[in-house]
Amino acid sequence: MLLQQTLQHLHQLKMIGMADALREQQKQPAIQALSFEERLSMLVDVEMTDRTNRRVSNLLRLAKLRQQACIEDIDYQHPRGLIKSKFASLITCNFIQHHHNILITGPTGCGKSWLACALGHQACRQGIRVRYWRASRLLEELRIAHADGSYSSLLAHLSKIDLLILDDFGLEALQPTDRNDLLEIIEDRHQLKSTLITSQLAVKHWHEHIGDPTLADAILDRLLQHSHKFELSGDSMRKEKKQTKNEKIVD
Repeated sequence: MLLQQTLQHLHQLKMIGMADALREQQKQPAIQALSFEERLSMLVDVEMTDRTNRRVSNLLRLAKLRQQACIEDIDYQHPRGLIKSKFASLITCNFIQHHHNILITGPTGCGKSWLACALGHQACRQGIRVRYWRASRLLEELRIAHADGSYSSLLAHLSKIDLLILDDFGLEALQPTDRNDLLEIIEDRHQLKSTLITSQLAVKHWHEHIGDPTLADAILDRLLQHSHKFELSGDSMRKEKKQTKNEKIVD
């Protein structure tokens, strides 16, 4: 009866991991030989692990990353100009603590989105809030927000995200309101949060793409300050993987 009451109290306290571990301890007679402190330490360790896993799962769900990518699977061998020592330095996510930005450019298929999602996944592992958006879809959401009165709320939400990933920037021409919205987002995050942008356009062409010289100057000045830039090149990795798969089938 006492055990059931304890388990009930643990569930009420949302200490699910500890409750499950306590049940398991009861099934293992050898554990009874351990001291109270040792058994308690084991229960607390399980609870801590369970809470960490649940938090990471929740952060990954909210991040809505486009691809299931992780830093352990990064291919540094493919000839695309990805310098391992430079990129690996970001794995600690210190760049987020220092509110630095990341700009990844290169042709289609070189793995820009995959690398961005890998960094996003790594940040979630460390308890950091991440949100992935395709740039065109975020701008569309902002246009809708202007119309339905939720614009301020959406901007406030974006300003609180520790790492905002904007994928495929520059694929579509910007409307006048898009330029202003982009400046609002970048201004709110400048030196407070980190932004990661991927684009097929080289950074040197972003000013022209934004269009309005004054707004372009303001946006790029904030983005480029304290930024880590990666200019990728080479053939599409998708093409290579497809070819390798076909070769395996033939063999």
